[in-house]
Amino acid sequence: MISGKNYIGNKLSAKNTKMYKTFNPKTNTENTISFYEANQEEINEAVLLASNAFDAYKNISNEKKALFLNTIADEIVALDTALIETYCSETGLTEGRALGERGRTVGQLRMFADLVRQGNWVDATIDTAIPDRVPMPKSDLRKMMVPLGPVVVFGASNFPLAYSTAGGDTASALASGCPVIVKSHPMHAATGELVASAINKAAEITGMPNGVFSNLNSSGIEVGVALVQHTGVKAVGFTGSIRGGSALFNLAAQREEPIPVFAEMGSINPVVILPKALAAKNEEWAKTYASSITLGSGQFCTNPGLLLGISSDSLNKFIVHLSDEIEKIAPTCMLHPNIYKAYTTNKENAETQQGVVIAASFETKVADNHAKQAVTTVDGATFLKNTSLHQEVFGPYSMVVRCENAKELEAVIVALEGQLTGTVIAEENDAENYVEIINALKNRVGRIIYNGVPTGVEVCPSMQHGGPYPASSDSRFSAVGVHAIKRWIRPFSYQDWPNVLLPLELQNENPLQLSRLVNGEQTTRSI
Repeated sequence: MISGKNYIGNKLSAKNTKMYKTFNPKTNTENTISFYEANQEEINEAVLLASNAFDAYKNISNEKKALFLNTIADEIVALDTALIETYCSETGLTEGRALGERGRTVGQLRMFADLVRQGNWVDATIDTAIPDRVPMPKSDLRKMMVPLGPVVVFGASNFPLAYSTAGGDTASALASGCPVIVKSHPMHAATGELVASAINKAAEITGMPNGVFSNLNSSGIEVGVALVQHTGVKAVGFTGSIRGGSALFNLAAQREEPIPVFAEMGSINPVVILPKALAAKNEEWAKTYASSITLGSGQFCTNPGLLLGISSDSLNKFIVHLSDEIEKIAPTCMLHPNIYKAYTTNKENAETQQGVVIAASFETKVADNHAKQAVTTVDGATFLKNTSLHQEVFGPYSMVVRCENAKELEAVIVALEGQLTGTVIAEENDAENYVEIINALKNRVGRIIYNGVPTGVEVCPSMQHGGPYPASSDSRFSAVGVHAIKRWIRPFSYQDWPNVLLPLELQNENPLQLSRLVNGEQTTRSI
């Protein structure tokens, strides 16, 4: 049952008169349920509850936190068809995509449950005392990671489950011991409320403190701004546009007590196709990339928006094949009319820039909010001069840059802003001849792919989903995988503290059987 209300801890609340509805882009009609925007009183209450909950939640055992996360996963699965149908009605995405994203969301929660249960994420480090050291005695020092405090998570438009209410930001923050307040995305508020109900039910079943989770509605920016500026909030997670993420980052930096904002803000994910690969498999790679560019209407942060090659007959053939393949693919529905309009505007702006040639454009009439995919080309010199061509067109669009030679290709890469991914397409013994180009690409991205596509982000410890600004606000961290927990913690040291008063993670007996760095040696032994 969807109420349209806010979850302030475990209580439903509707104190504001301002309301809005979500939209079904496939039928091009509003959905029926109205949602109450949170007001300042509800924001304050949610943050106070989270602050009070933090005092208790940060000290709850690893086993109980793991049970909480697994129970959230169970309750999301228990929502069954109600969740899937609601997801589809608010996004225009298919049932298959909904099921896949639910699976990823549940998998992430269970992954963090395993991480918490195992416990080594606290990075326990111990340097024991040497009281008779000369000329000065050495103190006993012990360090571990501790949670920051209440975290605000902004839901993402393109992933209503995996990057939103119970997505990676929320799962990793809860795993670290931080309560979470979600600023629900207005495009899928009903999906968000269903997932919020599952989280609060799991909190009740497992005995978590009230306020460990809240979910606030808002159709505009006001609630998000108020949350980021609230003194009780200690960190922010965001997935979305460069404009939105940068605004939040600036707000957080201007606070009397600045707080970190971990924002993943988009990317054009450059793909370098080396000459031998173009000569050997230009048709094969064209087909592969036509599928990648149009996957999910191009609404992925890892969509390949920029293809780079050195001018040749093989590159010309690749562009022809790519154009043919991309025009064969039926356009699909975008997430919302506003996203469709932004895509259309940005695509037309790119297509009308001087020197840009339209290589492929789907011209047949399509249904409302269905994106017409396109491929354009431009020479390297023009691309270098016109930095507007370096910006993301969010949707099924890609630009091929014809570089005069390897030196110009390297210059194009160096001129790019920070990106989430970079890809190298090569034949055997090809990449070795372009070391400078590959090194330049490594300097601009967080993940480099060999002979593949950037779309598809594996959830595992070795995944890096982040990159130099503006791909993310801090390239040292990942938004995907177990290391995402590092965003919500800080190092804390105990000096000469009595053993019995230390956290279990740092006690001599090592009761949790953690792997700890003791006097420079990684060990599970007691002291």
